[in-house]
Amino acid sequence: MSQPLSGRIAVVTGASRGIGKGIALQLGEAGATVYITGRTMQPDGRGTSLMECAEEIEKRGGKCIPVQCDHEKDEDIKKLFEKVKQEQNGQLDILVNNAYKAVGALTDSAAGKKFYLLPPEFWDDVNNVGLRNHYICSVYAARLMAPQKKGLIVNISSFGGLGHAIQSVYSVGKAACDRMATDCAVELRKDNVAFVSLWPGAVRTENILDMLKKGPKEDPERDQDTLGGVKMDREAVKRMFEMGETPEFAGKAVVHLAADPNIMQRSGKIQCTAELAEVYGFKDIDGRQPPNFRRIKDALSMFGYTRLAAWIPSFIKIPYWLLVVATHKF
Repeated sequence: MSQPLSGRIAVVTGASRGIGKGIALQLGEAGATVYITGRTMQPDGRGTSLMECAEEIEKRGGKCIPVQCDHEKDEDIKKLFEKVKQEQNGQLDILVNNAYKAVGALTDSAAGKKFYLLPPEFWDDVNNVGLRNHYICSVYAARLMAPQKKGLIVNISSFGGLGHAIQSVYSVGKAACDRMATDCAVELRKDNVAFVSLWPGAVRTENILDMLKKGPKEDPERDQDTLGGVKMDREAVKRMFEMGETPEFAGKAVVHLAADPNIMQRSGKIQCTAELAEVYGFKDIDGRQPPNFRRIKDALSMFGYTRLAAWIPSFIKIPYWLLVVATHKF
């Protein structure tokens, strides 16, 4: 089995489940030694545990070091990177900022509510771990990567960075994650350290599959969702996730980015998993090619226009410049 990342050291935050776990599994399978973090080592009633993720990585032939870390606590974050520095003689090649706390709140108690009807501290619930922590982790990672003149930092973001999605606090945080990658990349360029923001598509995580199985909660004031500012009814959202990616698809994207000798050409930019699959020529672990939101054909299919989509060539895509114009920021 090919292991393009043999000898590399990686840190994946929030890896007990979901996208973080998928990325950690793929990095381990590709030969990297992977440090994974989570608030608890054992099952906490919300899904698989950090130890179960570590065991699965080992079964695939990888090496994993699970670390209990509360990413709301600065001291825990500092100790994590001190541990990596001490155990790996200062080597760190890959950091994936994935830890996120507010998934449940965003899809339940805050879903569909206007920002001013939520308590002000909801900002911290969403963006303390999902944004501030990413910056702190990046600071410590860059201190290890810059002296060795190589490395890759990845912020896991989303289409929410393009425009209003789910809730204002969420989309503001994702836009900030994207901006963090673009601006920090400027200061890291001379150190030959790449910093990118990765946008997965609709990902069939454990939480999403559970929600799809149960169906949406009845809410007479909420019959639509938004994604990047585009209104989508519940059926369209459900269809989008049913057609979506497995959590390991993002992991494959990170592996290919980390193995790319020309990664600095992508530094400071937003990278979409489906776009990277086309560039690097990989598919999801189930053999499928997940939808690409820029491809007109796929967008029509997600909105239910399957007959029309059948007539659209796959190479016709929404230009990036049009996405920028659509954000209405000027």
